[in-house]
Amino acid sequence: MAKIRGAIVVETERCKGCNLCVIACPADVIKLNQNVNGKGFNYAYPANHEACTGCVSCAMVCPDMVITVYRYKPAND
Repeated sequence: MAKIRGAIVVETERCKGCNLCVIACPADVIKLNQNVNGKGFNYAYPANHEACTGCVSCAMVCPDMVITVYRYKPAND
C-alpha cells in the first residue's frame, strides 16, 4: 500500500501568526516565519514539508482558514 503524503499552502497575507497550527502539527512541519506579512504578523509556513502526512490538523485549528492541505501518493512508492 502506498504511503500518503501531504503538502500545505498557507495564505501568508491573511495569516495572523496565532501559532495554533504549529502546536497542532504532529509531524512538526509548520513554523512561524521571522519575516512579517503586510499586516505585520509573523506568518506560518511549511518549514519541513517532506514530513507532512496530510493529516489536516493544521487546517482544522486555523481560526482564519488560511491553510489548504493537499494529499497525494508519491510516484516512487
